[in-house]
Formats: sequence, structure tokens, C-alpha cells
Amino acid sequence: MQWTGLNELREKFLEFFESKGCLRLPSFSLVPKDDNSLLLINSGMAPMKKYFTGEVTPPRKRVTTCQKCIRTPDIERVGITARHGTFFEMLGNFSFGDYFKREATAWAWEFFTKVLEMPEDKLYVSIYQDDDEAFDIWTKEVGVDPSHMVRLGKEDNFWEHGSGPCGPCSEIYFDRGPEKGCGKPDCHVGCECDRFVEVWNLVFTQFDNDGKGNYTPLEHPNIDTGMGLERLACVIQGVDNLFLVDTVQNIMKHISKITGVNYGDGEKSDVSLRVITDHIRSTTFMIGDGVMPSNEGKGYVLRRLLRRAARHGRLLGYHEPFLYKVCDTVINENLKAYPELDEKREFITKVIRVEEESFAKTIDQGFKMLRNIMEQSEIKTISGEDAFKLNDTYGFPIDLTREILAEKGIKVDVERFQELLKEQKKRSRDARKNAGADAWISDSTDLSDVEKTEFVGYTDLECEAKIAAIVKDGERVETAGEGESVVLVLDKTPFYAESGGQVGDTGVITADSAQIEVDNTTKDASGNIYIHSCLVKDGGITVGETVKAAVDKKRRENIMRNHTAAHLLQSALRQVLGNHVQQAGQLVTDNYVRFDFTHFEALTAKELIEVQDLVNEKILEGIEVTTREMPIEEAKKLGAMALFGEKYGDVVRVVSAGDFSVEFCGGTHVKNTSNLGLFRIRQEGSVAAGVRRIEALTGYGVLDYINKLSAALMGASGALKLTNPKAIVEGAAKAAQLIKEQQREIADLNSKLAAYQLDGILENAEEAGGVKIVTGSVKGATADVLRDMCEKARDKDSSTVIVLAAANEGKVTFAAACGKEAVAKGVLAGKVVKAVAQAAGGNGGGKPDMAMAGAKDVTKISDALAVVKETVLGLFK
Repeated sequence: MQWTGLNELREKFLEFFESKGCLRLPSFSLVPKDDNSLLLINSGMAPMKKYFTGEVTPPRKRVTTCQKCIRTPDIERVGITARHGTFFEMLGNFSFGDYFKREATAWAWEFFTKVLEMPEDKLYVSIYQDDDEAFDIWTKEVGVDPSHMVRLGKEDNFWEHGSGPCGPCSEIYFDRGPEKGCGKPDCHVGCECDRFVEVWNLVFTQFDNDGKGNYTPLEHPNIDTGMGLERLACVIQGVDNLFLVDTVQNIMKHISKITGVNYGDGEKSDVSLRVITDHIRSTTFMIGDGVMPSNEGKGYVLRRLLRRAARHGRLLGYHEPFLYKVCDTVINENLKAYPELDEKREFITKVIRVEEESFAKTIDQGFKMLRNIMEQSEIKTISGEDAFKLNDTYGFPIDLTREILAEKGIKVDVERFQELLKEQKKRSRDARKNAGADAWISDSTDLSDVEKTEFVGYTDLECEAKIAAIVKDGERVETAGEGESVVLVLDKTPFYAESGGQVGDTGVITADSAQIEVDNTTKDASGNIYIHSCLVKDGGITVGETVKAAVDKKRRENIMRNHTAAHLLQSALRQVLGNHVQQAGQLVTDNYVRFDFTHFEALTAKELIEVQDLVNEKILEGIEVTTREMPIEEAKKLGAMALFGEKYGDVVRVVSAGDFSVEFCGGTHVKNTSNLGLFRIRQEGSVAAGVRRIEALTGYGVLDYINKLSAALMGASGALKLTNPKAIVEGAAKAAQLIKEQQREIADLNSKLAAYQLDGILENAEEAGGVKIVTGSVKGATADVLRDMCEKARDKDSSTVIVLAAANEGKVTFAAACGKEAVAKGVLAGKVVKAVAQAAGGNGGGKPDMAMAGAKDVTKISDALAVVKETVLGLFK
């Protein structure tokens, strides 16, 4: 067995199976395609699941690959042990209904013993305990010594995941020698020690499991074999772990050169070197496949790995960004198999450097906060609030915080952290929807080098464009990735920017490897640059990249209907109410139009109907809506009305609906009034002195309004047990009268019940200092009932001091009353009830003879009533 480099091993394997008629496929991307069950590709067969299920026809029935894989369940163990890693390559050969056990076993043995010249006496084979066919093939046909065959149970040597294709496995082990073992006389294949290393797993997919324990033979059985390239390299190169394999070791050596720390100097530094080495391999390949740092999904995995690596760099005493330098070595060590890494070298390096620099800006403060926490001798768990601050302010992922604190035996309140994170995400979504994209641009953001945006949205709702700038948290950046909220500036856009009362467009921006959601569009202070507030939903983008910008067509059409309706509404108001009506503000959204106008009294029902009918009349007339640009003086001569708060240049855009409406307007409109469909005034009211507001709907908004109104009427009719909805007014009046009568009866009954309960409570009165102190808890009583009971007791005996309590819907109500004699002695109901309520976590007060209070803790009612006597005695003059 000759020493062989990892890159050579990879090539030997692929060439060998090509000689067996297998098609060599390049590694699939780490980002799963059309598979939501996986976050990242984690096995050699994962990207080919649809070939096995028959959903997709494979390019050939025999295939071989070396597949990039990422696994992160044991990320906290990476570095701590020399075994764990997040990135690895899986060698595989596959048969989709073609060759089966004989070929798979024979070729595996041939590759090991002939190509790699591994000694047969060092190789052991395990099979499923009931797979006699495999035993005979291995021993009688392949020629494996029966003493090197091991039968294992279903847990070890049978591959299945619920129902579906499944089958027995056969694994090949390499004996590293007794010196690597546990020393036990019965040490054998399957032992937990390091002597026998499982190198190759051959899965014979020959059954279909119905999920109930019934196995039916497949008509065309498959072969799925997998062998970790790094593990094979460990065996061939005679090293103990993947970090000593040639290509991986070269990466670690580069890290050592930068940091001045060598592998073997100490256990702690070795942990850090292993973490950095593994994570820079993972992150380089992930970015190469289009994953970008973010706070969710694949991007979160990437960010977490980068920040964990950066943190371990600091543990080695190196505080400058350096990972971006190491990724060069990762690329160089993998150039032959993955030439695309070299093509993306500059991009990968830039992304890593930007992420490192971003983390470096806040990490020192974060570490200071963590140190302060860890130095508190009594602390066992840090709060969710502190963990959230570390994440939100200092950029520490929760997993990194947990890992660092776990080293000191400190836990984190993760449940509270998740609650705070959820609240923050909701606030962020609301902010993007309501605040407009300007909120994402800081005053210091310099866009002076960006050309004026070309707006094509009057005629086109889609166009190709180039990304002119990306802004994140007020700072210009070169890239953005999945989960990040950013501002995009394009050289050309179909997105209307918020102005003139019309909201900005939303929609999507797409690139070859990215999907971006546009939440809002505005302009910068100059009015020349369009600002797209975005969320990168998938993939990543860079400045200069060509993208496709597409406006949400249905939403834009709804906005256009409502904007044209605002013009028609203003003209209708002027005709019905008079020429004193002037626009005082407006908001045009996709859901409704809000129009403020000068008028000095509420519109009557008759006037509202008249205005509404006039607008609908113009809609039904089907008037063409035209737009023209002209000198402002010419527009004024046409009688065009100006929009509120809008600034105009020498040349203006005029929108006309025949002679009925002529206005200055830079907004978007329908081509014909008939496009509005219907118009409905939803409400009218006052905004300020002399200013009224109308909210109105058009098109689908009217239909939705009518449908909801009809549903409400039908629901009310059913609740009132009416067969004819037209009788709903009469039915509601009768129901209201009945409720009124029943409330009167309930009040009478409550009064009688209170009087009955009061007699029992008064029997337990306690005399002290010349007053009668009465306390009690009344189950389910309302505040009014408690008040009535206290007043009756007070009026019955002027020396009475009474405090009653009741719990309703998780809250406590207290009532207190003092007779004249008690008040004369200085006992005041307001002071008594306040003290009582405070004992239950509440507060209150009132007049000397009658007072009320509330509290939240229903479990403290007894404790609260217990302080009444003490409080009363403390108030005596």
C-alpha cells in the first residue's frame, strides 16, 4: 500500500469506475435543488434521490461522483475531537436498476486490493446477519477469507428510512493494527476503539418497505455506495485524523504560519487550529456554491462557521481578519477537482473578508460583556435578554454564546432568547412595510457616485437592470446574502417610488442565483435615485450584477385604480360641495384611497351618496385617461389642479380623465375609467378643523367589501334566527330590547345574591378599636356587585370597615367601604384598599367612605385580606 495524496485518491476512484462503464458526474452544488427536505447536501446520494425514486431519468444507469457534503449536527464537537468535521467529500458509485451485488462487491475489492494495493489481511467485511447471498458472493466469488467476514444486525447493516426503497448493507473495514486498539482480547469489527475503521459502505437497495414491516423485492434493485474521501486518505496515508491528511494539513499549516501557532503546541491551541481548518474549508465551498452570510437557513450556517472560526483565531492571539487569506489555500488545494473555485476566488475572498471585518467591529465589546458575565461567581444561567443583546448588538450567534459559556459551565435561557428574536423579526417586518425604504439609508450613506435611476415603470412592469449599489445598515457593501435586509439601487427600474401620496411598488428582483423580495420603493433626498428596500430570500447578489426587476402586477393595478379614483373623487367633491374643496393630503395604496380635503362640516348621507354616484357614473362612461408632459404654465391654463405637497419643475406631467378631471400628477393611472370597476366610500370623518377625510375602495376592494358585508349580514341574520336578512334591523331592535330587559333582571338577581352573601360575611366581623372589621372573598362577583355589597354593609352600621375581593378572568378586584364612625377615627377606605391591593401586586384608591382597587395575582387574595386589620389599626388617629 503506497502513500497517495487526497487529490490523487479522488482521481483514481473516479477513473476506476469510469472503466466500469460509470458516467462521471461533477459534484452537485451544496445547495439542494428542488428539495426542501435538506438545508445543505449531506451525502453522496442526496442530490440523486429522484434518480433512485424514478421521478427523474438519470443520464446513465451507472454513475460515479465525488460529492461535496456539509453536516452540522455535531458542530460543537468540531475541534474538540480530531474526528469531527463539517465539510467532507463522499466518493460514490451508483446503479439505477443496472448492476447489483456481484459487481458492487467485486469492484470494491478490486479497487482496494489491486488499484490501491491494500493488503487483504487488513480488510474485513461486514454484512447484514440474514444476507446469505452477500456472504456467498464475498467468500465464494470475490474470495474474502470467511474469518474476515462479520454478520451484524439490522441497526448496523440494514439501510432504511421509514417506508420506501431499502436493503441490506455491506461495509469494508481496515485493521489499523492492535497498537491502535483498546487492548481487549475480544476487540473486533464493530468495537468502539480506533483499530477497525469503516471505510466503504455498500447499500444493496433491493426491497420496498410498506412501513408496516412488509418487504417486497424491487423489480430493479439499485446500488448506492459511499466512501469518505478524507477517511480513506487517513488510512492510505497512515495518519490518525483528517487534519493530518495532506491537503487539509496544508490548510492548517497556512493558519499556523499566519498565527504563529503550530499543531501540537498544546491541546487548547490544537482545538482552535482544527476549528479554523475545518470551518474555512466549509465556508469556502459554501460561498462558491452561492451561499451568502445571513441570519437564517443556509446563510446562518455559513455565518456561524465563519464567526466560530474568527473567534478561535482570537483565542490563538490573532486579532486581525485572516480567514480570507486562508481560503486561497483551500482553493489551491482543490483546484483540480473544483476549478470553479478559482473562477470565483475573488468573490469568495471578498465575502469572507467582509464578514470577518463586520464581526471584528463588534466582537471585542461582545467578548467584554461575556467576560463580565463569566466573572460573576454565582451565575449559572444568563438571561435571554443578555443573550439577545450579544446577538443583536455584538453579532454573536446564540450557538456561539452557548459554546463559549458552556466552557465555564454556564447555561443560557434559550427559550427567552427565541421569544425576543421572534418579537424583533416582527418589528423588522412591520418597519419594512410601514416606514418606507428611507429608513434603511442613513444620513451618512454616500451615493454621490451613483448615476440617476432610469424609471421605465409608466410603460413597463419588468426590465433588466444592473445593481448600482447595495446598502446594509446604512453602509455601502459589495455583496448581500440570504436573510439580509438591504437597500438596492438599480441603474434602471420599473418600480414606482413613493411620492405624491402614492405608495411605492413591491415585487421581486431575480438573478441567476438569487431571489430578492422588494418590500417598498422610495427615492433618495435628491429625488434622482430610486431606493428599493429588499429582503434577500435566497442566494446572494453583488454590485454590478445584472438582474431582472419585476413589479407586483396585481398590486400595481390596484394602486392605479385607487389613484385614478382619487382624481375622480376630488372633481366629484368640488361639483357636489363647491369649489372651496381643495386637496389637503392623500394616501393611495393597493387596498384603498384616503383623501383629505378642505370642508367645514360633516357630509350628509345624501351628499356622500351623490359623490359616490357621480364617480361611478364617470367609471361607467368609460372615459379615456391620458397623460401628457407640458410646460407648467400651459398646464395651468388647462386648469390642471396641483397635488398637495408636490413640487413641480418647469415641465409637468398632466393626467386627464376627459374634461371631468385634469391634474398635475407623477403617479401611475389606469388607461380608462372603466378599469376602476366600482367605487365605494367606506367612511368619512374629521381630520382637523376645516379638513375632512374620505376613505374609498375600487375594483376588487369593493367586491371584497360587499362580500364581507353580505357575510356579516347573513351571519347576523342567522344569529337572530331570521329567515329573511331584510328583517335584520327589526330583529336587532328586538334583540337589543330583550338584552336590556335581561340585564335588568340579572342586576336584580345579583343584588339579591349579594345581600344573601353579605349576611354570611358580616357574621364573621371582628371588633377592634371601636370599629367592626369585615373581610371576605366573593366568588365571581363583578366590581359593581362588590361595590353594592360594601355600600350596604357601610350603611347598615356606621362603625363598619369592610373589604371584599373577587377574582375574574385572572384578575383581582378589591372594594372597600368605611362607615362615618370609622372615617371619624381616621380609617379611610382609599388608604385601606391601596394597602390591600399592594399586597397582591396591584394598586388603587378612592374616597374616604368608598374605594376600589385591582391586582393581577389571584393567588394573593388571602394574603391581601390578611393585612386589613393591621392597616386599619395603623390608621387610627
